[in-house]
Amino acid sequence: MTDPSIYYLVIGHVSNDLTPNGPILGGTVAYAGRTAQALGVRVRAITAAEKGIDLSQLENIETHQMPSTQSTTFENRYTSEGRVQILHGRASDISTKDVPRGWQRADIVHLGPIADEVDTTLIESFPDALMCITPQGWLRYWDEKGRVQMKGWDQISDLLPTANAVVISMEDLADDLRSAQEMADRCEILAVTDAARGAQVFWNGQQHDVPAPVVEEIDPTGSGDIFAAAFFVRLYQTNNPVEAARFANVLAAASVTRQGLAGTPTMDEIQGAYHQVTT
Repeated sequence: MTDPSIYYLVIGHVSNDLTPNGPILGGTVAYAGRTAQALGVRVRAITAAEKGIDLSQLENIETHQMPSTQSTTFENRYTSEGRVQILHGRASDISTKDVPRGWQRADIVHLGPIADEVDTTLIESFPDALMCITPQGWLRYWDEKGRVQMKGWDQISDLLPTANAVVISMEDLADDLRSAQEMADRCEILAVTDAARGAQVFWNGQQHDVPAPVVEEIDPTGSGDIFAAAFFVRLYQTNNPVEAARFANVLAAASVTRQGLAGTPTMDEIQGAYHQVTT
């Protein structure tokens, strides 16, 4: 699996996630970046956060941190009716001018907004890359108390055809399968994650249901980003979205058995996932 010749660039905010045990590092950049790194590819990240934020868990990921007066800060509360998310602070936006010179030559580009912070024109800045997006953050808005809610995906309808692969969750689509099917009509490849039920892959006009392994869930935070990174890397390697989803499902399922960034995949899990999808 290791292939350091593949260059994976992920763009978006890291977050300061508030938990009962204190703040922890989160966000798509953190979860996806660590997953891609575990898969043996070379990872760079562009983010924005306040000075002094602890990025030590992104060790060996070359990170370009834009200055900001605050970091994006979320609080996730899991209830019987689903997740309630509160935004307590937001870092500065990220635009095309924030891409360091020479960083445009990426093999895989992952735009991973978490608080509507990534300029959508960045999708045009990497013409030679496999352009991948997790659009969740473009669909979020929040009220005066910071409670996060979701907008309809039609907000990004014109953006979807410009990406090579899109990953989104059923939760972000209000558990509406018809909405996912309609969204798929705008996408080259769409993977819709559905928690313990696995994922649906829409490709070439067909829907493929990809079940997930059964595990005991401890913490689902970041599992969608882990799925996305594994899916994008494996898609780049195989050009097979269904195999990529099978591989990503195994790693995402393993991730929920541990807390926070400890859920990013181990070498044993990666080798096990690789074995499952190739035998």
